[in-house]
Amino acid sequence: LPLGFLWGVGSSAYQTEGAWDKDGKGPSIWDAFTHMKGKVFRNETGDSACDGYYKVKDDIQILKDLKVNHYLFSISWPRIMPTGIKTEQLNEKGIQFYNDTINSLLENNITPIVSLYHWDLPQVLQEKYGGWQNRSMINYFNDYANLCFEKFGDRVKHWITFNNPWAVAEKGYETGEHAPGLKLGGRGAYKAAHHIIKTHAKVWHSYNNTWRSEQQGMVGISLTSGWGEPVDPHSQTDRDAAERYIQFHLGWFANPIYRGDYPEIMKNYVGRKSTQQGLGTSRLPTFSVQEKTYIKGTSDFLGIGHFTTRYVLQKTFPLLEASSYHTDRDLAELVDPKWPAPGPNWLYSVPWGFRRLLNFIKTQYGNPLIYVTENGVSVKEQCTQLCDEWRIEYLKGYINEMLKALNDGVNVKGYTAWSLLDKFEWNKGFSERFGFYHVEFKNKNKPRYPKASADYYKKIISANGFPNPREVGNWYRKAMDTCSTTHQHLATGSLTTRMEMLSEIVLPTVFTLCILISIVLLTLYLRS
Repeated sequence: LPLGFLWGVGSSAYQTEGAWDKDGKGPSIWDAFTHMKGKVFRNETGDSACDGYYKVKDDIQILKDLKVNHYLFSISWPRIMPTGIKTEQLNEKGIQFYNDTINSLLENNITPIVSLYHWDLPQVLQEKYGGWQNRSMINYFNDYANLCFEKFGDRVKHWITFNNPWAVAEKGYETGEHAPGLKLGGRGAYKAAHHIIKTHAKVWHSYNNTWRSEQQGMVGISLTSGWGEPVDPHSQTDRDAAERYIQFHLGWFANPIYRGDYPEIMKNYVGRKSTQQGLGTSRLPTFSVQEKTYIKGTSDFLGIGHFTTRYVLQKTFPLLEASSYHTDRDLAELVDPKWPAPGPNWLYSVPWGFRRLLNFIKTQYGNPLIYVTENGVSVKEQCTQLCDEWRIEYLKGYINEMLKALNDGVNVKGYTAWSLLDKFEWNKGFSERFGFYHVEFKNKNKPRYPKASADYYKKIISANGFPNPREVGNWYRKAMDTCSTTHQHLATGSLTTRMEMLSEIVLPTVFTLCILISIVLLTLYLRS
């Protein structure tokens, strides 16, 4: 890859930090959501997650070992502003935690890339105002962003306003799969997205007007999107359906920022369906002329998260069906059964889709500066698997397609693998694992163990790409040898942990039972 290309890994606050109610942190919508039974697989929570709040030095040493150029992490809004409202309360311990993290990264020559929002809205704002359904979030978030610029902007030069706002809107306010768990079909997601886009623009203008000249940083947004490929590339209806798939996903947020308004196809489809339902106005909100001008051009770079691809074809939904974001698109998604799928049923390895998505962005949005902010693969892990050859194959395939896109002229400047650690995976709990490092969650110390993919990715970074097939083959063999050795150590350590648990829990229990039985026998003896 070109000299100066940036390699990194990422994580997010709620998924890794833990310490959900420690040192003055306020509750987030994810704290409230996970504490309700039945919302998350096995009712697991991120209360302690990876204990990242207490293991900053350990995790930065791991980053140093990986030889990454940058680390993408998010700030927890309620950790530094417990109620989400600046005038009410600031948490100095939270601010100090992020200051220490940023300083430690820079001391180790690792560039911090900071996301202001990775889904953990302060719960107070959800309860008082309805969260992203309410336009008051625009000013509250802008106050929070300006506090971050004030406290950290002298050292942080890459800011992301929102990470994957599509999931915030669709899963939080349409299907209810994610916090805050609202099912506002057909309207909720569009309204939330509308306020998020306006908020992003306001924060960009705040930075541009107040902080840019002094701090010389950049502000962007990170959008996650799959690629949609027509089932029949010779069919105009399938090609149109694939176009809608992308526009309703990526274009929903990128089009206003780069072209000033929602995609025409999105406005047409939602508007037409709203009319057919007898509504006076479209369920998709509209921007005023002033708002379009204000929003257009508000991104110094585009962060792109990408995981997988779908085949797409036309499918018309009957009017009798309840209105929803998904039925508005008039399409069906398919997968090829031959595509590798090592873990969850949504994440198939389809590397060629990545190159097509990156080229689509180049064509649609004027070849913007791109940082890949999330790309990786998870596995549903029943037992410890350190020799993750499927992740190595995924990495190799997707990075290779990114390289082809660079050769196509796409302006990609950095790549962030997702993710550094196994962590809390939202409504899936700890059942899916994305990490380069295995975290033993059942051990109270939450130790981290490198997988084969960590060793392999380190080699990619050191070589700034792939030197030749023979050497890349050697990387693979060495990585698999290393993981086998680590696995043996882990197995021994697990046995020790189980023995410790036996001594800590089982033996005192047996001893207590023996005493109770002795008391009962003694009582019976004395009575007789």
